[in-house]
Order: sequence, then structure tokens, then C-alpha cells
Amino acid sequence: MDGIKKFHILVSALLVVCVLLVACSNEKAIENSKGPIIIRVATVQPDNHSITIALNKMKKYIESESDNKYEVRIFGNGVMGGNSETLELLQFDTLDLVATSGSNLELYSDAYKIFGIPYLFKDERSFRKVMQNEEFVNKIYNSTLNANIKGVQWFANGVNNFYSPKKIENAEDLKGLKVRVQASEANVNMVRGFDAAAVVLAYGEVYTALQNKVIDVGTNPETALVQMKHGEVAKYYSKTEHQIFTDILIANTKFLDRIKEDKDLFENAYKLVNEVQVKEWDKQIQNLRAEAIEMGVEFIDVDKTSFIEAQKPVRDKLLASSEELQNLFKLVQKIQGE
Repeated sequence: MDGIKKFHILVSALLVVCVLLVACSNEKAIENSKGPIIIRVATVQPDNHSITIALNKMKKYIESESDNKYEVRIFGNGVMGGNSETLELLQFDTLDLVATSGSNLELYSDAYKIFGIPYLFKDERSFRKVMQNEEFVNKIYNSTLNANIKGVQWFANGVNNFYSPKKIENAEDLKGLKVRVQASEANVNMVRGFDAAAVVLAYGEVYTALQNKVIDVGTNPETALVQMKHGEVAKYYSKTEHQIFTDILIANTKFLDRIKEDKDLFENAYKLVNEVQVKEWDKQIQNLRAEAIEMGVEFIDVDKTSFIEAQKPVRDKLLASSEELQNLFKLVQKIQGE
């Protein structure tokens, strides 16, 4: 045990040193007018993920269009820490941009809880229509300004469905089961609405938890089946489409002030990163579905009626807790109906 403790202490110390070096390096780069201005971007996603691919396209665009005035450095694979750590570094102005799950931003703004409302969107097409509405996304992006961070673009993150070693064909099938969720009040309440038990676990722990029956059900897009190999231990994937989340590219507000004179350049870069990511996501998801079927996963088309009915009290309770969420919900319904 002593050896393990020493190892963890050493890793923690190295991380602190790394953060301090990055912070100092950032300040020096900005002060040095002869060299490029360094922009630091972090994501927990691996190099082959659609978000990382899109961020690299953004890097090339910014560097090329600015005639190398800026140098974009992308830290992928979680090397700068998990979502919580990178958001803290973003607030400290050590990082300039972070790609993170919208559910992680609930800690900074209740507005992001809107994405946790079950069956908020009719389908993925409706979700994208809403996210292309400037009025809606600006309300979301600006909701975190008090924390000195602001959203600048959204990413497609797929549709959440339930998957399990057991068949799930209606809401009753979830009763009493243990369902893994991210640390989010909205997610926990959603699972409880099915009379199931919510188990908060890190994404990387889901495979083992399913294997050892610590949980009975996962809830992720199809990517988890192949990229995280969850399809090896959960052979039934039920297309319940109960939640559609988004990932967000979020910026430090001081960084946004520093690049004000090149605002148009960066606005174009943010549009590019969205276009590339959504296109790459759609391409990858089709390939991953085919791979999952080859792994032996059975995709189940369910009648969503019982699932929607079970979640109405959850939705109503969440909306009653916040006038801001009520207004956002009404706006979403208006946009979907247009």
C-alpha cells in the first residue's frame, strides 16, 4: 500500500508541476510579441474521436488564416485531466478552450440542465434544428459568464439509449435495475422515474461494472458499444432515445477578450469545427453500428410510449424548479414546431 500511495503522490505532484509550467509558458508566449500567440485546447477524447479530428481542422484553419499569428496546441486523450480538471484550468486561464460534455456544465449553470430533460427533443434532427437557432444557443452559451467561461460552439454527441445483458422493451423492464449515469441531478432523476436505481460511475468503469453486475444497464450512444467494448458484455441495445445531449466547446472569457481583433476569424473557426465534427460523427456512428452488430449486439426498436409516460412527472418536476428552464423549454418546443 505504501508503494501505491507514493505513486499517487508522485503523479499528483507531477500534474501540479505540469499545470504550473503550462501557466507560465502561456503568460510568456502572450508577452513575447515576436512569437506566435499560443492557444491551448483540451479534450478528454482520443485522437480518432470526431471532436479531436474537428479540433485539429480548427487548428490548421486558425494558424493558416492568421498567417501563423496564433499557434493552437491541442491536448487530447485527457492528458490535462478529466472534464472537471480541464474546466478548472479553463477558469484559471491556464487553458483557453475546452471541449466537454454539456452535463459537466450543470455545475456552472442550471441552463445546461435543459439537455437532461427526458424526451425534450422529438429526435436527433429536431435536436440539431434547435442547436442551430441563435436565440437558444446564445442563452445557453452566455449562462456561464459569471464563472468567466462561455460556450462558443456545440458538438453532436449522439442519442442516449439503454443497453444491457437483458432485453429492455418497455419502461417496466427497467424497474428495479441499476442504471449507470453521469454525475448529474437530471440524470439521476430520470433513472428514478423508471423506478430504477441510479449508479454514478466514471465512463471508464462501465465495462467492468456491467461484467461484474455492479450495474445492469448502461446509457450511451452506440459509440460505447465498440470504442469502449461495452457490446462484449451488453448484447441488447434498445433504441429508447430518452436523452439527446450535446458536447460544448467552451472558452475562457479573458481569452475571448485577447482575440477580439480577430473575432471574425475565430467565429469562422468555430463554425468549421462544428461542420467537421457533425459530419465525422455521422460517418463514424454508421460504421460503429455495423461493427456492433458483428460483435453480436442486437438492436431493439421499441415503442417509446411507456418510456415517455414514465418520464412526464420527472420533466414536470424539473421544470417547476426553475423559471429559466421553463422559458428554455418553451423556446425548444417553439423551434421544433416551426
